[in-house]
Amino acid sequence: MNEKLLLEDGTELEQVFCRPDTLTDVPYHYCPGCGHSVVHNVLMEVVDELDIQDKTIGVAPVGCSVFAYHYMNIDMQEAAHGRASAVATGIKRVLPDKLVFSYQGDGDLAAIGTAETIHTVNRGENILIVFINNGIYGMTGGQMAPTTLPGMVTSTSPYGRDVHMAGYPLKITELVAQLPGAYYVTRQSVHNPNAVRKLKKAVTKAFEYQMQNKGTCFIEVVSNCPSGWKMTPVETIKYLEEVMFPYYPLGDLKVPKE
Repeated sequence: MNEKLLLEDGTELEQVFCRPDTLTDVPYHYCPGCGHSVVHNVLMEVVDELDIQDKTIGVAPVGCSVFAYHYMNIDMQEAAHGRASAVATGIKRVLPDKLVFSYQGDGDLAAIGTAETIHTVNRGENILIVFINNGIYGMTGGQMAPTTLPGMVTSTSPYGRDVHMAGYPLKITELVAQLPGAYYVTRQSVHNPNAVRKLKKAVTKAFEYQMQNKGTCFIEVVSNCPSGWKMTPVETIKYLEEVMFPYYPLGDLKVPKE
């Protein structure tokens, strides 16, 4: 929406962005520097720009983003821990004309919800799954998650993750990319403006593919957790670039064959 703004001194400015109606006027509860708020903004900007607010239904998880329904001004449904993709499946099958997405963290999707995730994608359910991976259980005290990196310090791995004891980090996005029901699979981030733009393009594609009944779209967002990582927001960006991204490389893992 481009509008003219007139300052007190008579200067005329062109407004090129305003808060979309798809976001409620409620302050986020997330910790300073957390990526959740940016991903929320991106999702709702896409919903606004595609003019699908009245057609979109989101499924909130258990985790840091458990209150996502406070911020997204669309129809929302809360799911039990790990069951968001199953709930989204039910909604989509009952209301096939709606655009449905689940929004899940790594503890929700890649731990207790691993089975639901794998089978949802394997069936090719025509939904979008948004997966936030910050390598830790953020809400419950910063414990080790399935995505915690080798050697990464958490409240339950104070000496770093020992792969001989806890196994290796689960690359859930690589797993789902191999499933025939997965139509579009990508890994993005929100650590800088260019990354945010790339994520927005990915979300737009995912909703467009859902409109075409193509199957499951899966978007992982490698994010940060300043509180859980015991770092400043600036330090977490450096950690993302130097440690997280080499293990979870950004980019498309499965794209449609045109």
